[in-house]
Amino acid sequence: MNSSPNRASRQTEKAKRKVANLDLTTARRMLPLVRSIVTDIVTTAEQIQTLAPEQATLDEYRRSLTWASRERRYAVTDAIANAERNLDGAVRELDTLGVSLVDGRQGQVDFPTRINGRPAAYSWRLGEEALDYWRYAGEENRRPIPAEWQHGVSQP
Repeated sequence: MNSSPNRASRQTEKAKRKVANLDLTTARRMLPLVRSIVTDIVTTAEQIQTLAPEQATLDEYRRSLTWASRERRYAVTDAIANAERNLDGAVRELDTLGVSLVDGRQGQVDFPTRINGRPAAYSWRLGEEALDYWRYAGEENRRPIPAEWQHGVSQP
């Protein structure tokens, strides 16, 4: 009897993980929200990267720290923990939208779709004005979105 609830929960998890197939218009409408989330991810990752060496140094000398340095150590530890929680939350938010984080440092994301019957994605990086690239799943190279796709004609 125990296996039924477990099986049901696994099926629910699989249903949640189903890859969305977004059309170009929908992906472009999502871009302002995704841009905001990705900006938070990149900023938070930079904050963690900046604080990590200080935390390592403070941890290494923790037994000989002055009271002020100990306070700083606690503050840095708390700041990193908060930043990591925020980062996890932002990545989960992208996941909820069906968008994949490809590179957290560059702020690159993929909006999954299908092109020519194959898994693909529209690809965007922080700093780009619009969603102008796509690629097949498993490929590194981003290709410009053809003009005929940009004017509402659906991709193959």
